[in-house]
Amino acid sequence: MTNLAHYTPGPAGGAQMRKQEGENWTLILVRELRHPPEKVWEALTDPAHLREWAPFDADRSLGTVGSTVKLTTVGAATPFVTETTVTRADAPRALEYKWGGNDMRWELEPLGSGTRLTLWTSINRRFIAMGAAGWHISFDVLDRLLSGAPIGRFIGPEERKFPGFQRLHLEYAKLFGIKPPNLPPQVAQKE
Repeated sequence: MTNLAHYTPGPAGGAQMRKQEGENWTLILVRELRHPPEKVWEALTDPAHLREWAPFDADRSLGTVGSTVKLTTVGAATPFVTETTVTRADAPRALEYKWGGNDMRWELEPLGSGTRLTLWTSINRRFIAMGAAGWHISFDVLDRLLSGAPIGRFIGPEERKFPGFQRLHLEYAKLFGIKPPNLPPQVAQKE
């Protein structure tokens, strides 16, 4: 179930980018969640939870080092399937694997009764603002899912048409100091 009518993402923030070799950069996103690390860990590793918020489906748990897992991009015209091996699964603190050839590193730090969740992912610089906007929305969906008020995941072409995504895309481009994306006139006028 997707409920865009009752969802507006907050402003861009909690993100930075770092140069790597070649075209890829590291996108670092930090989000403070109101849920304990154990609950967040389950949402990061369990296929049923991932289907509710992540931009990919997993055919098995990502919670065990050495596991081979198929990750299927959701919302693409042609599903893109990546076979990955979990290289780090230190429950409920750290998780590492590759998705589509890009490194994915998650760290979970206890923060009072909640969790500070940090994602490091490699991404082509041309798509880094779009990636930040997409993960921003995915983290919002995750937070609401864990709170028992799911709003459904927003991904792919459906997400990119969403005015909140378009606004975030522009805000992250400005935050990162990169050329803003071409957006529909109604979004550009709000700036």
